[in-house]
Amino acid sequence: MIKLKDISQKRDLLAGGHRLCAGCTASVVMRQIMLASDNDIIVTSATGCLEVATSIYPYTAWRVPFFHSAFENSAATAAGIESMFQFLKRMGKIPKEKQINFMAVGGDGGTYDIGLQALSGALERGHDFLYVCYDNGAYMNTGIQRSSSTPLGASTTTCPAGSAIPGKPQYRKDLTAIVAAHNIPYLAQGSPSHYRDLMEKAQKAFNTRGPKFLNVIAPCHRGWRTKIDQGIDLARLAVDTCFWPLYEVVDGKLHITYKPKEKKPITDWIKLQGRFSHVFKPGNEHIIEKLQKRIDSDWERLLAREDQQICR
Repeated sequence: MIKLKDISQKRDLLAGGHRLCAGCTASVVMRQIMLASDNDIIVTSATGCLEVATSIYPYTAWRVPFFHSAFENSAATAAGIESMFQFLKRMGKIPKEKQINFMAVGGDGGTYDIGLQALSGALERGHDFLYVCYDNGAYMNTGIQRSSSTPLGASTTTCPAGSAIPGKPQYRKDLTAIVAAHNIPYLAQGSPSHYRDLMEKAQKAFNTRGPKFLNVIAPCHRGWRTKIDQGIDLARLAVDTCFWPLYEVVDGKLHITYKPKEKKPITDWIKLQGRFSHVFKPGNEHIIEKLQKRIDSDWERLLAREDQQICR
């Protein structure tokens, strides 16, 4: 159980003074998750907003050992470090009781797309590490190009809304479900707006041996075309519209950790985002209808599977 009094006395492991955009929620996500750890942490990171803005040579905002290798292999890097740690334990060079939490980090571009093979391989091999995806819905660091996490209808620089296409024509990939199919001990979706829920999930993950996965929504005002101070509100609306449901899968059993008292329509969320402004123009009503229909269907399917064994 997360106690705010205890958390308030801990030191932030991601320092201020980094170069992330004002209002970026990725740093909020990282702080919340790392505060939930009771052991030392070693972090690996894929190329992305978080990496380039927190570790510009010769400076770093990380108060933990931090490794950046490449866009595609954050999970492979963490797996290699964890393997060496276990080897040194077997050799008697590290005490057997010593515990370190290994955390690999990537944005949706470095996780859903470019880094998926490294993530899948590390999960399948059973490495003892936590993978955290901060999902801002596009390749924000390199110019707001679409990723497989970008929602249906969103306008990006590689699927711009215009006469040819009304934004991204495909639905987003359900990466959390793909990870669940790997039959790992623990995985969950979280949001920085529901900080206690996210931190308790992180705590469970850190205290579970084997591979773990957290998929966390991280609104980006530059890519979403929103106000700088709306990040947490947008994350909360994503949860309350059920675009981003909060749930966990523990040893294969699914638990929904938050149910909105009143499920809000997706228009409440997308109307605040400039990347969706075109869907409210005459002739594009079908995009909103398709988006709402898919969200409703996915939520009902999730409710039907609650407290059920969805994987081994």
